[in-house]
Amino acid sequence: MQHPESSQGGGTAAASGADLVVDLRRLSAGMLAEVGGKAANLGELLSAGLPVPEGFCLTTEAYRLVTGVPDAVNPELAAVQAALRMAQGGPGQPDSAALEATALGIPAPDIPALDIPALAAKARAAVVSAPLPPEVSAAVERAYGQMGPDVPVAVRSSATAEDLPFASFAGQQDTYLNVVGAVAVLEAVRNCWASLWTDRATTYRASLGIDPAEVALAVVVQRMVDVETAGVLFTANPVSGRRNEAVIDASPGLGEAVVSGAVNPDHFVVDPAAGRVVERRQGDKKIAVLAVPGGGTHTVAAADHAGFCLTDRQAADLARLGLKAEQHFGAPQDLEWAISRGGALWLTQSRPITTLYPVLRRRDGAPGTRAFLCFSLAQGLTRPITPMGRAAIRQIASSVARTAKIPVADPREGPPAYADAGQRIFIDFTTPIRSTVGRAILPRVFDVMEARSATVMRRLFDDPSFAITLRTPLPLLRRILPAAARAGVPEAVLRGIFRPQAALRRLDRFTRDFEAALELDLGATAQAAGVPSARDRLAHAEGLLQRRLFTIVPAILPLAALGFGLLAVAGKLLGGNRWEDLQGVLRGLPNNVTTDMDLELWRLAAAIRDDPGSRAFLAGKDTAALAAAHRDGGLPPRLEAGLSRFLDRYGHRAVAEIDVGMPRWSDDPAHILGVLANYLRLEDPDLAPDVQFSNAAEAAEAQVERLAAEAGARGRLRGALVRAALRRARLFAGLRELPKYQLVLGLAEVRRQLQHVGADLEAAGTLDQAEDIFFLDFAEVSEALDMAAGPGPNGPGQTGERLRPLVAERRADYHRELGRRHIPRVLLSDGTEPEAAQAAGGGVAEGALTGSPASAGTVTGVARVILDPVGAHLEPGEILVAPSTDPGWTPLFLTAGGLVMEMGGANSHGAVVAREYGIPAVVGVPDATGRISTGQEITVDGGAGTVVPA
Repeated sequence: MQHPESSQGGGTAAASGADLVVDLRRLSAGMLAEVGGKAANLGELLSAGLPVPEGFCLTTEAYRLVTGVPDAVNPELAAVQAALRMAQGGPGQPDSAALEATALGIPAPDIPALDIPALAAKARAAVVSAPLPPEVSAAVERAYGQMGPDVPVAVRSSATAEDLPFASFAGQQDTYLNVVGAVAVLEAVRNCWASLWTDRATTYRASLGIDPAEVALAVVVQRMVDVETAGVLFTANPVSGRRNEAVIDASPGLGEAVVSGAVNPDHFVVDPAAGRVVERRQGDKKIAVLAVPGGGTHTVAAADHAGFCLTDRQAADLARLGLKAEQHFGAPQDLEWAISRGGALWLTQSRPITTLYPVLRRRDGAPGTRAFLCFSLAQGLTRPITPMGRAAIRQIASSVARTAKIPVADPREGPPAYADAGQRIFIDFTTPIRSTVGRAILPRVFDVMEARSATVMRRLFDDPSFAITLRTPLPLLRRILPAAARAGVPEAVLRGIFRPQAALRRLDRFTRDFEAALELDLGATAQAAGVPSARDRLAHAEGLLQRRLFTIVPAILPLAALGFGLLAVAGKLLGGNRWEDLQGVLRGLPNNVTTDMDLELWRLAAAIRDDPGSRAFLAGKDTAALAAAHRDGGLPPRLEAGLSRFLDRYGHRAVAEIDVGMPRWSDDPAHILGVLANYLRLEDPDLAPDVQFSNAAEAAEAQVERLAAEAGARGRLRGALVRAALRRARLFAGLRELPKYQLVLGLAEVRRQLQHVGADLEAAGTLDQAEDIFFLDFAEVSEALDMAAGPGPNGPGQTGERLRPLVAERRADYHRELGRRHIPRVLLSDGTEPEAAQAAGGGVAEGALTGSPASAGTVTGVARVILDPVGAHLEPGEILVAPSTDPGWTPLFLTAGGLVMEMGGANSHGAVVAREYGIPAVVGVPDATGRISTGQEITVDGGAGTVVPA
């Protein structure tokens, strides 16, 4: 980190090569391609009237002259770029890239497995050895000379792919401090150019899919500050997400000690609006980085700094400067700053804080602090949802709201409580947690759905912003009871209690009718044409979302809820805390569609095992090759027939299946083929899933009789009630999976209709490919159909010109969001993430992790951390460690020895399936996928809720 100094406004005029050297005062955000992110942001700070030291920028044109980028003037560097494009799957001409890579001694077939650090080293060598054009030397010497004779400067890299809103490249290119003399400046410039190709910078750009040929580097040269204290400033709290707090780290000397992490700095949290320090923590500040007279820096043991190196006034003044920078850029900023020995404050860098989660807003602009629950995480979904996926859920949410008599202005926009940020779904739950009924019910629901969310909810109860304002249940009852009566919920519950088999038969009729109603009813126009129009298909898809899909919840959920309710009744009759005993009743449940699916897949694997051709075919190919063989009709007959039967019944399912933008298994069966290949590795017949399930069901029935006998010892009637309650619990609890199964069936039909519409838009030239439709919403698709239907200036071509860039932008945003690992469970409207500031759960033993008990039992085994089930491999007996699971994950459970999840509660999907299979499981373990490593031996105690490294 550098700390230049001068009087603000002293300047360097642009040299005669105006395209090579530009004064910082002339730079702006629109010049990113010419001056890079760091320099452009410095220019913006100056235009905002903020104190930035004088200096100039050597533009990217100079880098291009030296390196020949993007032309092949420097063939070694061009070859490296071509090879990197191939390695990251980026754009380019594969044939020419292969030839260029071969010139470096890299065989073309090995390009996908390139050693990026080795390529980066070749690129650095190519840059350092390139001759320096005389016009570049002259431009730098002239601009530096105008700053004064032998003035100390900082020479800093400024890359075109740097300090961007979606990525932080901090520290990836080099900075040289206290450089003195024109010769030394030119050497530092060349070294900065070479640092564009450090291992970390090259790898990071490749991970973001940034084309290496499009990246160039400018260099900032600024006068050094005669620094006393320096550090970093965040204009929003990067830990809690709170937007009204500035966070400052400070240490004596140059800020390099703070930025590099070499020193424990003083830490301040400031309210910038009030100019008040709200928290301070003193660091040891044992070292300092200082400028050396004549050039360079050295690290020394710091003098005695018993007190703070900033006064409260200085901290407040820095926070106010940061607030002005944030207001200018329109987003929270990460700034570097310095205070000179004369007390002047300087800003030396500004970049967006890329780690903050976006702020949420209600659609109706409801005032006050609001609390939003991440619905995506509650569904076990960590990945982003496509634009069309979110549009579909908005319409379903509107259907839910209308059922509860909540006004919805536009079903396509969703109800007022709906919000999305970071391409995830959030629901405003402020109203329920400010009511006595909501506080009683909502956390208990999440105790068994997503226990960590329930914990965060309860901690909000002590926040004055969420004090109770509604103490009567009447408003809730006025909304719920009429809706429940109209849906026949009381009748369904009574029928389940007194005539359980009749209740199941009635439910079976409902599901058959529901599935029949999913089909598109051809109108007169479509019948005449013999095929539905794109407009008919779009209308049918929206009709399903707005009117049909939600009906499955009140039709099915009451029986599932009754099952768990009767389990609780049995527990009350037995007395004491009997949860561990009652868990045994829930093993091997009947009427569970997900279990049926998994067992059907196992039966297919068993059939394949008996067919040598199918078995050998599966064992010899990866999942991509297997999927390609399926598409081409090249699978062995028995495998093809069995897979087709399975997909006919279950092909509507998928990983992240609530997103209509996600391919279904019928679209791409690679995941299923991989699971089948994995099943063939299970050779012990006693571990076969169907045997395990049968044994679990027998054990559960025996447990029912034991508990009934125990209760009967205290009275015959009590024993009969416990037996009846537990048998009904077993009968109905498995229905928990049915609402989502039916919902996903409906979403798959919506997806199918949209694929047809997308194909029509592709044929009309409006979209490049049919799948692009999932990166639009319903209103945009409707507009595209209107344009495609008629001639004129706004016909298909013009519409395509508008929609194609929009689709490309959204695809890029989506792929960037795929890399986001941390998603807040609860987010306040001021950006605060309540859980982030809370300590993670501790263990009962040294090194132990704790979560929620989910499935009783203890197992010690090797961990396998899996972030995405597609193509994942799990050895029999390994312990699956995952961020979350949905039905797309459950085939992996059949060979798992145990389960650890970062999310979930005792009745979340993964917990239920784990119990059914008798797999010890702990859920809601904070950062499990980060704190446990693949290959590590761990012990999972599903009764105690602990995970202990062996």
